[in-house]
Amino acid sequence: MASLLEARTPGFNPYSVKYSPYYDSRLAVASSSNYGIVGNGRLFILGLGPQGIAIEKTYDTNDAQYDLAWSEINENQCAVACGDGSIKLFDLNVPEFPVMNFHEHKRETFSVCWNPLTKDTFLSSSWDGTVKIWSPTRPASLKTLPVGNCTYSASFSPHNPSLISCVSSDSHLRLFDLRTPVNAKYHLVAQIPIHSPPSIPQSTILPRLSNGTTYAGAIPNEALTHDWNKYSDTVIATGGVDRTIRTFDIRNPTGGPTAVLLGHEFAVRKLQWSPHARDVLASAGYDMTVRVWSDGSAMPFPQEENVIRVGQELGLMNRHTEFCTGVDWCLFGTGGWVASVGWDERVLVWDAHTLLRR
Repeated sequence: MASLLEARTPGFNPYSVKYSPYYDSRLAVASSSNYGIVGNGRLFILGLGPQGIAIEKTYDTNDAQYDLAWSEINENQCAVACGDGSIKLFDLNVPEFPVMNFHEHKRETFSVCWNPLTKDTFLSSSWDGTVKIWSPTRPASLKTLPVGNCTYSASFSPHNPSLISCVSSDSHLRLFDLRTPVNAKYHLVAQIPIHSPPSIPQSTILPRLSNGTTYAGAIPNEALTHDWNKYSDTVIATGGVDRTIRTFDIRNPTGGPTAVLLGHEFAVRKLQWSPHARDVLASAGYDMTVRVWSDGSAMPFPQEENVIRVGQELGLMNRHTEFCTGVDWCLFGTGGWVASVGWDERVLVWDAHTLLRR
């Protein structure tokens, strides 16, 4: 890496890192003592300056912190997902205590996401098998979407404020459309089996990867992370325990993946599409690496039936010495700055431009 800045989170193991959507010099890190197994959590607010990375504020919680989301309507507020099932809303102008507490989940809250379009709601997902939608001004949730399985990651679409996605322990990517009537499916409009082969007639040969390997699906494994492509409103990437990143086109929920990205040696814990290039994403894994990829969509591809792209690994960052649990792209600048965190109590900010020169 050409440039690398480092900060420590002494006594706390980070789970998530997010750049502020307002300032390129501000980061937030959600962390937990004792690797999130037992003990307190701590939110770190970090400032990037000429002298490196400085801790500006910290906020403690009684239980582990697993994820965070910056408010889209208040530059000083941040929602944090906690192990006791709550979501705490902290304001940087208010010391020590949260300004709001949202507590309906029955088990650990594992992800939070602010609606980037309407900006007036955020969502949470939990090990209790639900996704909940909240207003930052009301303590009770606005809506509950039942998933039925431990839900590790949920997100609003960056293209449509009514579309919500999530991935869960049952190896499915689910889509909810809040514009549909409330019926027995609670707005559920698609269930995409992440590890199953495409639904094709038995007389048709199984699809193959562009490297020549036959793609017959995989043994279902827990899906831990997913993200919407910022430039293509129908493309979602998923990752999880089976070490493989897959991209799907939600217009074809039974057609299998459109691309497969292979290289992580252990589970993929977090992935994030670049906000600067439609074919680039970054992933953090339990193999202690952060990898930058192209899904291959920007490259010429033969128009053959039943062929799935194999994405290209552009490079990796291997400076962490424990599980990598979080990664985020800076929204500002020329598109190569990345922040990553790991259980080694470290926050690294680094320049991925050298990996992106293709």
